[in-house]
Amino acid sequence: MIAERLQKYLVIGFVVLFFVYLFGPLIVMGITAFNTSAFPRMSPWDCFTAEWFDVLMQDARLMTGLRNSVFIGLGVVALAVPIGLAGALVLMQARPRIRPWYYTITIAPILVPGVVLGISTLLFWDRVGLLLGMGVDSIFYNGVFLTIVGQATFISAYTMLIFIARLQRFDPVLEEAALDLGASHVQAFRKVLLPFLKPAIGSAAVLAFLASFENYNTTIFTIVQSSTLTTVLASKVRYGIDPSISALAVTIVIITLVGAVMYEISQRRQARKEKAQQAVARGELKSMTKQRSFFAEPAFIMSALIVFAGLGIVYFAGTIGVDECKAIVKAEKQAQIKLRVERRQQKAMFERTAEQIGAEQPDQEDVQDEEKVKAKGTEGYEGIFAPQNLQEQAGDSGVEEEKVKAKGTEGYEGIFAPENLQDQSGSNQ
Repeated sequence: MIAERLQKYLVIGFVVLFFVYLFGPLIVMGITAFNTSAFPRMSPWDCFTAEWFDVLMQDARLMTGLRNSVFIGLGVVALAVPIGLAGALVLMQARPRIRPWYYTITIAPILVPGVVLGISTLLFWDRVGLLLGMGVDSIFYNGVFLTIVGQATFISAYTMLIFIARLQRFDPVLEEAALDLGASHVQAFRKVLLPFLKPAIGSAAVLAFLASFENYNTTIFTIVQSSTLTTVLASKVRYGIDPSISALAVTIVIITLVGAVMYEISQRRQARKEKAQQAVARGELKSMTKQRSFFAEPAFIMSALIVFAGLGIVYFAGTIGVDECKAIVKAEKQAQIKLRVERRQQKAMFERTAEQIGAEQPDQEDVQDEEKVKAKGTEGYEGIFAPQNLQEQAGDSGVEEEKVKAKGTEGYEGIFAPENLQDQSGSNQ
């Protein structure tokens, strides 16, 4: 029982940590978009504002990059999705012996670094332009064209994988039956295969657009003199950013959430439609009831109301009383700066005073307190090892020799002199 409860708590804790790790940076960045601070931060919090969204809209360079990114993304979708679909169809119809080699070749661009793809794209189309005699103002030197072509070289492989996964569930008997009934290959593809691939086409288009929108490694080489959102953001990060970047992130997240909700609603509508068709085929229903309009779906209406209400609340809360709040915060910061400056001045004054006192104190004590610091019992021995005293002792050694003789040594002076030793040796003989 305890082990099961502990396991349950561990699983819950792991899930919570996972979602915090996954959505924590987005939440932090979303909060910084509504702070009046000139740098993206959560703490200290100044005032709640929505002015950074206006700053974002007024940034001409960023808006130009955003428009280029959207245009390039749509171009990549228009080029990569048909290429991926064609590659998937050829792979499914290829012989089993050739299929692994074909699959390896078509997937190879995914494994190539984006830097290599960007440089190779730039060099290839430059050579094509030179061979055709085109100038630098031709399409072969246009940054948007080069970026679309360069990104499509590897994004088309992503789309092909999606189509392969969908085609593996397709029954070729349906297409053969259409051909037996007199349909042409184009009609069989348009009436049978294409409706079956419709969900895969939507998924591949979304994946291609997102992969193109956030790509940087290939784009930085192929965009030439133009710019995309990623290149502009990279340059802003190098030279300093403001919370308008956070406002852009919030906008992208909101658009993504709205798109996900709409996609989920459409999928549920499609599931209900297929369920009704199956019921009619089984004879449970006589006919299908007409579905309500997409915009009349309760889920869509509730989502739209929540989004508009949230945007309205944020806008009005971020525009009312912001100037007064900024004035108060500015006054508080000025007071803190003034207090900090006064403390620094007081500290500097105290240090200067301490240095002056420390510089004057040794000169006064050298003369006045010299006798006080002498060790007790050393009276009369001051400067005993001074050089002049040693010289005087050396000069007066002959005079004072008798005075320094030890008491009780009278009569034994020069007992070890050489002449005395010689006399002693002679007497012994």
